[in-house]
Amino acid sequence: MATVDQAVRLRTGTRSERLVRWVTRTPIHIGLIAIAVIWLVPTVGLALTSFRKPENIANSGWWHAFTQWDWTLHNYGSVIHATGMGHAWVNSLIITVPATLLPLTLGALAAFGFAWIPFPFRDTLFLLIVALMIVPIQTSLVPLLKLFAEHGHLNNGYWGIWLAHTAFGLPLAVFLLRNFFITLPKDLIEAARMDGASNLSIFRRIVVPLSVPALASFGIFQFLWVWNDLLMALIFVSDPSKQPMTVRIPYLISTYGQEYNLLAAAAFLLMIVPLIVFFALQRYFVQGLLAGSVKS
Repeated sequence: MATVDQAVRLRTGTRSERLVRWVTRTPIHIGLIAIAVIWLVPTVGLALTSFRKPENIANSGWWHAFTQWDWTLHNYGSVIHATGMGHAWVNSLIITVPATLLPLTLGALAAFGFAWIPFPFRDTLFLLIVALMIVPIQTSLVPLLKLFAEHGHLNNGYWGIWLAHTAFGLPLAVFLLRNFFITLPKDLIEAARMDGASNLSIFRRIVVPLSVPALASFGIFQFLWVWNDLLMALIFVSDPSKQPMTVRIPYLISTYGQEYNLLAAAAFLLMIVPLIVFFALQRYFVQGLLAGSVKS
């Protein structure tokens, strides 16, 4: 009998605790849902507008798409083929992928050196690199443009913008990845060294597999920054045939300013890739950001 009474009290107490937790967390959940709705409404509206016909856009709001069901893919066909956005979309990929992989690779190697390889003035150099994050990009655009023009006209192709994005992305890469690398087990690194493993082998076989969350977090940051960049693409890509979507869309606005169906389709083409990248890697995102917050 005593056992039954204890089980009843335990079950009742558990239910009470669950109720208290639910009531306590409800305002937080409501706030998070509200933030998510505010963030999603413009995106959903843009996506629905991109599938609607021009006459429907002119006569009703985007929310009527749920009841009219008169959608079309003609907007995307016109944008991709008639306005050249398909080629600009490919240019965005050509610019973004190397401009993400280069600082990710170089930053990871440098961060490993700052975390696990002792050398003179290591901490001082690390602080100097971190201090570079506060340098405004706008202050160095003109000197970089002149430098690229004097050395092989780098601004005529992709090399100039690849190098520029790599240079400005490295400080954040070194800072974020170094803070993650120093949280890795020290005994594991020392055991690998005692077994005769070189620094490159330790980096490739131990550090990189254990650091996927941090690498993915920086990869998301860098990819979104480069993909959505307009200023540096305007300056360092002078060839119109190699310009990304962020540069071509303003020309689309000046040419098709009243055709909102084409503008919505072009804007959603620009948005869809970052959304896919973020949601595909979101499970690593928070882990990578919080990994270096305990030990520094």
